[in-house]
Amino acid sequence: MSTLPRKDSGRAQDNPFLSPALARRYERWYSEVGRRADTLEKALLARLLRSFPDTRSVLDVGCGTGHFTRWMAEKGLDAFGLDVSEPMLDEARRHGGPKYVIGDAATLPFADRCFDLTALITTLEFVSNPERALAEAARVARHGILLGVLNRYSMLALQRRLSGESLWRSARFFGPGELAVMVRRAAGMRFRAALWRTTLWPIPGMRDLRLPWGGFIGVAVHLKGELPV
Repeated sequence: MSTLPRKDSGRAQDNPFLSPALARRYERWYSEVGRRADTLEKALLARLLRSFPDTRSVLDVGCGTGHFTRWMAEKGLDAFGLDVSEPMLDEARRHGGPKYVIGDAATLPFADRCFDLTALITTLEFVSNPERALAEAARVARHGILLGVLNRYSMLALQRRLSGESLWRSARFFGPGELAVMVRRAAGMRFRAALWRTTLWPIPGMRDLRLPWGGFIGVAVHLKGELPV
């Protein structure tokens, strides 16, 4: 039985994200074959970000090469990236911009509610305990959590599983219903609302919809003390 790759594992045999070669090609994907996906994912995440109008600071957990951390900084947020992989963080720092720190999604090295928002974008798929990561994300956030997750009920997830790449074979995918249950449990008494939509539909021209079959799920988790718009 193969070992699952995990972004929160610090051992090279468990975590392909520790590979310098993967770190170098990871960022290139967004500007090459992943250009359309990047555009649609950011459009959906931007829509959800607007439901947190008072947000000024964000912690990007599992930031990798800092692709989305830089994007959030470009939107005027004080963005901070965290990842367990030094090679990925080295690549993030090479691109400049936000501040980065090494750390584990399951034990974030920050005080309670020290960021307005916590983001986990294509991170839950690769952590050993997603609910623990969500609980930590809620602990350090004042207003809420922004999630970007590949949808297990989509054609995209099937394509990833059939790709033959070990990274995708062992990734864990989720559906909107599962995410809703997890965020409620993880946030506990602080949970207020979860707004979600999906994008990356196989039909040209489709953007994002509140239907559960798009390849990429965006979720805005609002915590108590802050009303969704």
